[in-house]
Amino acid sequence: MSALLVPGHDVRGATPIGGRPGSVGLSLERLTLSLDGRTILDGVDLEVAPGRITGLAGESGSGKTLTGMSIMGLPPERSALGGAIHYRGSNLLELGGRQRNALRGREIAMVFQDPAASLHPMMSIGTQLTDHVRHHLGLSKKTARDRLVGLLGEVRVPDPAGAMRKYPHQFSGGQLQRIAIAGAIACEPHVLVADEPTTALDVTVQAGILHLLRNLCDDRGLTIILITHDLGVMSALADTIAVMRYGKVVEVGDRADVIQRPAHSYTRSLIDALPDRVGAARTFAMEAE
Repeated sequence: MSALLVPGHDVRGATPIGGRPGSVGLSLERLTLSLDGRTILDGVDLEVAPGRITGLAGESGSGKTLTGMSIMGLPPERSALGGAIHYRGSNLLELGGRQRNALRGREIAMVFQDPAASLHPMMSIGTQLTDHVRHHLGLSKKTARDRLVGLLGEVRVPDPAGAMRKYPHQFSGGQLQRIAIAGAIACEPHVLVADEPTTALDVTVQAGILHLLRNLCDDRGLTIILITHDLGVMSALADTIAVMRYGKVVEVGDRADVIQRPAHSYTRSLIDALPDRVGAARTFAMEAE
């Protein structure tokens, strides 16, 4: 059950009007993806506003995760992409592999659903996070370590310096997700793709991660693409919601409009399927205090 659906409410208490000056967004224009002759993404059009949180919602198989992976330049093997992903004056689909590798993790980063799967179990947290930063920013080992210790503290990982010496199995799921977020923002990217970042977490931990993402957007001007099947999460966090079905965006609009006045029948069905919305809203309100 979603514990977050409450129309007009967000984890910060007020919806931001616009992104910070200098924030960078991107836009998808007729984005297509086919795999072995089968169309998966079928002309996705979406404006991702700078310095705001844009939610991609939809049921499993709607194409939302593949949209995020396409933005990252990580489509499935044997797939073909078409259309355009406009970012800072370039079409990302026209860039070569070396150019995409330079952007990935440095300017456009991603947080995955299962942090335990995205972190190497045999390497310490410090080694994994500092290698990433040193590769992109050319920092010394000490400078990179100091940067990551500071970021772990910012995302509220207990004992940041000690955490750098530990291994993934020594942390809870919520702590691992915070560590993954710290690693993703370590190179100060402009865009963060968060793919179902709270799905595997209990409600209390989930609320903490959502607060963290909201603060990163507001305080750093980070542009966030939040991918989730949970419209309850969207109602608490996203500024704009885009609803996907069968590889297309069927509705997009301001969070309050989409949640309270859905225009598409599919969106209405998703909202109507959420259980005990009033009770869930009370639950979240108490936990957020």
